[in-house]
Amino acid sequence: MQAGYSAHCAAQNARTAQTEPFLTNTAQRPLLLDLPNQNATISMVNQCQVNALSLTMTQFLSLDSAAALIQDGQTIALGGMTLYRRPVAFVRALLQRRALPQKLTLLTLAAGFESDLLIGAGCVSKVRTAYFGLETFGLAPMFTEMANRGAIEIVEETETSLVMGLRAAVSGVGFMPSRAWIGTDLPGLRPDVRTVIDPYTGETLTAFPAIYCNTAVLHGLEADKQGNVMLNNNLGLDLELVYLARTVIVTVERLVEEIIPTVGRTVIPAPGATHIALAPRGAWPTSCYPAYPIGGGELMRYIEACNAGLFQQYLEAFASQCPSVAESSIDT
Repeated sequence: MQAGYSAHCAAQNARTAQTEPFLTNTAQRPLLLDLPNQNATISMVNQCQVNALSLTMTQFLSLDSAAALIQDGQTIALGGMTLYRRPVAFVRALLQRRALPQKLTLLTLAAGFESDLLIGAGCVSKVRTAYFGLETFGLAPMFTEMANRGAIEIVEETETSLVMGLRAAVSGVGFMPSRAWIGTDLPGLRPDVRTVIDPYTGETLTAFPAIYCNTAVLHGLEADKQGNVMLNNNLGLDLELVYLARTVIVTVERLVEEIIPTVGRTVIPAPGATHIALAPRGAWPTSCYPAYPIGGGELMRYIEACNAGLFQQYLEAFASQCPSVAESSIDT
């Protein structure tokens, strides 16, 4: 099966290279960087409009090759939500790189296990999320430690500020107005968030600045040969990230001939995913409904290791696992 998948990847990539020689070279693609000055913001807005026209065929590649696309200093957005359908196998591939990525900005609606690993490994310098934890399993130990030490920059976000920031970027504007945060102390934590006057009503509104990212990484149930991807309906911000990011990497549980839309599933049509990598059980120990539930035992082992000061040992064992080893140790 692996040989068949490799052959399919090679054939698909050859077709893509023949028809889109420039766009298949990711090194030649301009990157969106989260820069503070207004001119840079205008430039990025224009780039978003260009990106909407720069559609290309999906590239099928290995998990290691997908992880190699991440560069130092990038903003990466991780799909899924808390402990549900997180791109854990992709994070493992990142941690297996000879040179770990550095100074990443982590963007996600609700960060969990996979994000905590990246922070503990020293890959992340800034976090933008509305929540960081392990739900009923408690606090995210490495994030908590690094935050208390002041070792990472935390951009205070709420669900509204994230959604509005993403909508602004996708819409090609510098900000998105909202009544949210008005009358609260939150603007005091975010001096970059300003207010505007509604020209029609005179009402004061919060102007949430656009949020950009270089690469979005999602995990899906399946993909077909045309590059369509099937997700379950616990989406978080996955669809917004597909529109937002220049590079969209999707790891999937399996490859199929053709995706058939069904009730209770969401399809990302090609070419929404710029890169697809096969990663069976690629969300574990987070869940991937209906394929498998949360691996509670593994999450408890992780927390216990961190509490005992053994994060580095856990990380080395985690990074050394191949997918088959991770699958064999699955529990609920």
